[in-house]
Formats: sequence, structure tokens, C-alpha cells
Amino acid sequence: MSRLLVHTLFDRELRRTAEGIAYDEMPMTELSSGDLDAEAIRAAFGEKEPVEESQLITLKLLVEDQGRLVPTRGGMLLFGKDRQRYYSDAWVQCGRFLGTEKKDIFDHVNIDKPLPQAVDEIMLFLKKHAYRSADLSEIRRKDKWSIPLSILREAVINALVHADYSQRGAPTRVAFMDDRIEIENPGILLPGLTIADLRRGISKIRNPVIARVFRELGLIEQWGTGIRRIFDDARSLKLREPCIEEIGMHLRLTVFLQEPFRQEQQVSEQVGEQVDEQVSEQVGEGMATRVLAVCAEKPASKQDILSALGLSNAYMNYKRHILPLIECGYISFTIPEKTKSRFQKYRVTEQGAEVLKKGRQQGQLTQA
Repeated sequence: MSRLLVHTLFDRELRRTAEGIAYDEMPMTELSSGDLDAEAIRAAFGEKEPVEESQLITLKLLVEDQGRLVPTRGGMLLFGKDRQRYYSDAWVQCGRFLGTEKKDIFDHVNIDKPLPQAVDEIMLFLKKHAYRSADLSEIRRKDKWSIPLSILREAVINALVHADYSQRGAPTRVAFMDDRIEIENPGILLPGLTIADLRRGISKIRNPVIARVFRELGLIEQWGTGIRRIFDDARSLKLREPCIEEIGMHLRLTVFLQEPFRQEQQVSEQVGEQVDEQVSEQVGEGMATRVLAVCAEKPASKQDILSALGLSNAYMNYKRHILPLIECGYISFTIPEKTKSRFQKYRVTEQGAEVLKKGRQQGQLTQA
């Protein structure tokens, strides 16, 4: 990036900050409310009916401009029908490299899903290239991953929420090396904010519309605590302290792994995994057993299942905890000819009953 372009981008950021204008709150006056994907919004928030216009205004996905409602930039970034047309760089580039340098790439994927969905897609890529072992030191089996999932998820969410989407030619990048994982987003720290401030839990929100929606979806618990939690968790896991760097007009967070490992280790760990292992990876063995237990008592609705898990009715929770069990044949629809029926419920299949029995035997669930 040229020095002139860096100064131009920085000047724009300073001007917006001075005027109290957030980029993602700015209206896209050439568009209309119909340019937001109502079905995607409904699915994300787990609503049975379309989300009301007043709610979209409250979330600032829509704003009034000259007597008509138009989407904000944040609204289009989150739920735009033709998002890539207006934000061709609002995607995520993920790569798994061999060794400790970004030279030999083993696998890569480009993720252009709406931002809330991108979180899960990125985490699936990272888990695909990690390996898992079992901790049997306690009564219940506990899976141990070779990468710190909670830290990485927090870092991914932080990158997507705080990226500078006004930059062109600069997607968010996730690079997985043998000894570390780098998560880099366009946009340096906002004026007046330092890396030391971040570590103390002091933050400024670059994209309040995106942050607000992420919080409503349960992806953010409390504003301003993400980076501090990353450092605290790394310390508790006895990992090398994460590194935050400003590189050009980008911000990079590096998470170091406890033990460097080679790609061959991952391959050997994955050989021979069966369908139930694939479900465990996506849902978690304990959580999958709980879903099966709910459906075993009597056919249960999506809301019944998620409520029993202590989760909201958001689509992402359905996608994460219920859909994989359907795809693997562990639970089935009570109304298979109308899968989206509002009366739809789920029942345990014979295969699912066997998995539930196995889970109870392993102590993942205590029978009533």
C-alpha cells in the first residue's frame, strides 16, 4: 500500500471520527429497503415471521433519507441481497500453511457469506486443520483441541466487527501456520486508541451497526471485553502472550499455539473418523446427546430443543446444534414433506437412539 493511500485512508478515518459519523451508519441513498434480504434477517434472528420494519430501524439496518427508508452500509454488509456488488472485498480469506512461514499453502478457502455466518465458516476451517484428543482425567470425557477455540472465536468476531470496510482490495485474512494463527483485518486502531488501551478493556466501536447486530445474535457478550478476554484466556491456558500489530492500514492479532504441530499430525488424527465423529466436531458430543435426549422424550420443536439447551431461537443455533444431527440421520422431521412448517418437530431415529445410549454410557448425560 502506497504512503499516499495510507494517508488518504487515515485522513478519512480522522474526519469521520471528528464528525461523529460511523461508516456503517451511513445511508446508501441509491438503494431501497427492498435491497435487504428479509429472509436472511428472519433466519438469523430465528423469527417465524418477517422482522418488522421498526426493528430494522432500531438496529439501524434501515434509516430514513428524504422521506424514504434506505439501507445503511452496515445493513448491506450484514444482510444485503447483492452485497458483493457493493462490497467486493467484504469476504474472508483463510489459508493453512505448511511450516511456520506463509510460503507453502496446503489448503485455502474464500468465505463470502454474510458476516454473522462467516464466524462459523471460519471456525469450521480452523477445526478442519486442527486435531483433537480426549482428556480422560475426569469422570466425563473432555475433548482437547490443538488450537484454543474460544480465543480464536473471540479474535474472529473482533476482526469482523472492527474491520474497516471502506478500504478496497483488503479482505480479512486468517493464516494458520504450524506454530500460530494470524487474524488480520483492514483498518488500524481508531484515532486516540492504543494497543495498551485494548488490553485494559478500553475500546471504540468502528462499526456500531454490525456490533449491535452481533450482540443481538449473541456473538458479542459485552462491548469492550473481547481483547482483554483473549489475553486472560491465553494466560490461563499458559500460552505465549498474543501479539497485536498495526501493519500498514491493517491490524493483525497473532495467537500462538501451545505445541507446534505438522500437517501430518492432523491427517493421522482424522483417519478413520466416522459420521458420529463429524457430528461431534460440529455440535460437541455432550451437546449432541442433550439434543437427542430432548427429542427422545417426545417429538420436540426447534424452540423446545434450543430452550432446553439454554440457547436463543436464532437460526445460527439451529444450524450449529440441530441441523448436523438431521443431516447425519440421528433425528428426523415429523412433517418431512413440509420441512419449514411452523408445526415442524423432530424425533430421534433408531441410529440416533443408539448414539444416545452410547452417550449415556460414557457419562455425557445422566438419565432422569
